[in-house]
Amino acid sequence: MSSAPQAGIFQPLKADDPAVVGGYRLAAVLGAGGMGKVYLSYTPGGRPIALKVIRPEFGEDPEFRRRFQQEVRAAQRVQGLYTAPVIDSDTEGEMPWLATAYVPGPSLAHAVAQHGGLPLRSVLLLTVGVAEALHVIHGAGIVHRDLKPANVLLASDGPRVIDFGIARAADTTALTSTGVSIGTPAFMAPEQASAGAITAATDIFALGQIAAYAAIGAPAFGDGPSHAVLYRIVHEDPDLSRLPEELRSLVTRCLSRDPADRPALTEVIRLCQEISPEPLRQGEDWLPRTIAGSITERLQLPAPAPTPPPVQAPVTPTPTAWSPQTPAPGAANPYTPTAYAVAAAPTRSAPGVPGAPGTPPPGHPGAPGTVPHGYYPPQLHHAAGYPPPAQRPRRTGLIVAASVAAAVVGLAVIGYLLPDGTGKGADAKSTGGGGTGASGAPSASQKRPDPQPASYPGVDITGNYQLLLADNPPRPTEDQGGGVLYGHGDLFYYNDTLFGRDQVGTTNGKLVLLNNAQKGSLETCRTETRYTEKISLDQLSDGSQICVLSKAGHIAVATYRGKSGPDEPSKYITVDFTIWRNADQPKSD
Repeated sequence: MSSAPQAGIFQPLKADDPAVVGGYRLAAVLGAGGMGKVYLSYTPGGRPIALKVIRPEFGEDPEFRRRFQQEVRAAQRVQGLYTAPVIDSDTEGEMPWLATAYVPGPSLAHAVAQHGGLPLRSVLLLTVGVAEALHVIHGAGIVHRDLKPANVLLASDGPRVIDFGIARAADTTALTSTGVSIGTPAFMAPEQASAGAITAATDIFALGQIAAYAAIGAPAFGDGPSHAVLYRIVHEDPDLSRLPEELRSLVTRCLSRDPADRPALTEVIRLCQEISPEPLRQGEDWLPRTIAGSITERLQLPAPAPTPPPVQAPVTPTPTAWSPQTPAPGAANPYTPTAYAVAAAPTRSAPGVPGAPGTPPPGHPGAPGTVPHGYYPPQLHHAAGYPPPAQRPRRTGLIVAASVAAAVVGLAVIGYLLPDGTGKGADAKSTGGGGTGASGAPSASQKRPDPQPASYPGVDITGNYQLLLADNPPRPTEDQGGGVLYGHGDLFYYNDTLFGRDQVGTTNGKLVLLNNAQKGSLETCRTETRYTEKISLDQLSDGSQICVLSKAGHIAVATYRGKSGPDEPSKYITVDFTIWRNADQPKSD
């Protein structure tokens, strides 16, 4: 980037921050909250993402992990225009985390703290955008539970709601029962503050709080100690005296203590349209210019940290490592042995000090220090103007005895490695034919380890949609070209509305319908040769397993779980996937 981002937006990583999470190299710290820390990272293609790492205390709680996994799966179904989609996660690793699309915009909390309340048009566009986001979130069976200004980001084309549903994962863990609060007191609904039932109406109360906060620049129930704010939320009316008159009726209804009296989201959107003197349309000018400028600052992203070079283990020099020939002196050889690392030529310095005049070089008799084992290349003594150290007497008898012993051992090893009549040497016996070279490295024929499987239960594939095994999670998409029969999907569901010949198929690999006696596994799919590209849905029943082998080298077992009922508005099938990514060499067309 040509200019540095504003200080404080992207905090540098500290010593206790991980360098890599889930294969993503971290670039900066975006923020921290009650449940974890958020980092900036990048996809392999260079798209920025926000990666949230859950606090270790939560990760150690089995109940949290179970709920977190459920909520992440639900959040992955949320694909609204006013939400930041979840694109990757790991709910079972040592550090649970999830990644969402990076939104280059300040939070509502930051914008109000820096610039005060928003004008009426901006508040109305903010309210309808958040209402649309909640409509999609609730449609996925999620209640946000922690909707607050910090969880509403102001992008150039409208607001984005983040962190939906994750608070529920921590609601009933051991941590929340011992003092860790989930939810922000100033924006809680009365039923949250009094341990009542949490429903979609809870988020509508928070939406009213959001609208009031954006308009007046402060929480509707005031600031102060948490217990005092919660008491006012449960027992008192909010202070809306500074709220614009146009918004008072809407906000008052949203902040009703009785959830049944709060308006539905569709009604909130309709009321906002009626309040606005002109039709509400999101655009680049929906925010004041001062806030829009901070979006530009958040587009000046720091580069990801470079991958450090591999650390090579130090090698102890031996006399055999030195070249028997003396290289010609020159710029490339300030000293003759090129394998010996020397910082600078020895100089004559004061006696008794290394490098001082009259001081012999290290390793020479009388030198202040010696190198390990007393070894010092003779060439350096000559280069410094000193005679070489006295040679030790040769122990010819010992050398001859050692040579004879080495020869005997060598012959024994050779005899052990010779073929034994079966066409395999000793190394082949012990390794199953793979073998290793003298250096211990695997030979070309040695089998690489199998990848770990990834499981995705309950994937719904809508009629005439396709998916790719490489996607994590695999998301069915509609082919915009010639349809799934001529697309590029690893697996598709073709719903023939004319003749009713429903089928699953692939245009990017091969399928194998396993029989009842076979168990779907990586080995089974690798060894099967009964390939096809299409399988009629009439051949499948609940539990039927299909091997999917993509040309990209991914292998999956797809377990069929049934199809939609006759009265359902859409046609789809449900499939459980177990995927081994990069389990085979890619195949060209």
